[in-house]
Amino acid sequence: MTLGLDLESPTTLVLLRHGETPLTPEKRLSGSGGSDPALSEAGRRQAAAAAGLLAARGTVRAVVSSPLRRCRQTAEVAARQLGLEVQIDEGLREADFGVWEGLTFAEARERHPDELAAWRKSPTAVPGGTGESFEVVTRRVTLSRDKLLARYAGRTVLVVSHVAPLRTLVRLALGAPHESLFRMELAAASVSEVAYYGDGNASVRLLNDTSHLR
Repeated sequence: MTLGLDLESPTTLVLLRHGETPLTPEKRLSGSGGSDPALSEAGRRQAAAAAGLLAARGTVRAVVSSPLRRCRQTAEVAARQLGLEVQIDEGLREADFGVWEGLTFAEARERHPDELAAWRKSPTAVPGGTGESFEVVTRRVTLSRDKLLARYAGRTVLVVSHVAPLRTLVRLALGAPHESLFRMELAAASVSEVAYYGDGNASVRLLNDTSHLR
């Protein structure tokens, strides 16, 4: 039984969250409207570990990254191991969190409780007054995904991005509601995987794998 999945080779997106920055251990919101931090020393070690895992796998045929520095640095480490070039896709950048940039969730909840509650419930809510709603993020991530599926049909692509875009890709693959975005853990340098079939079906094969970091 195939459960509706096309028997042809799927197009596989391997989803790699960037390694840690100095803001990551503090759980501070770091979007596309902030300071664009670089990887920390720990983040560089995580990127190297993820690159080793992907090189051992040996199936990745392209590396595509968010334009933000922490993703580019993570992607470059992997690309060197894989013998590939990093391609930049603007649609894979992190959400813009507006005036919440640099805050922890606790600080955002204390200063903007109603806005934060609305953002968690509605895809049209705008974070931080001037940021990007999840509706906007979903639109650009969907466009990026569709371009990758058309360009690399039947192949495996490494996508290096951030929590919001990667959770969105998983949510769309599952057909899950907006609230599911806040019920997924995607640790720094974690690996997830989604396979897309020619009949339109998608299958989440892996989520938040951090075994390479232990």
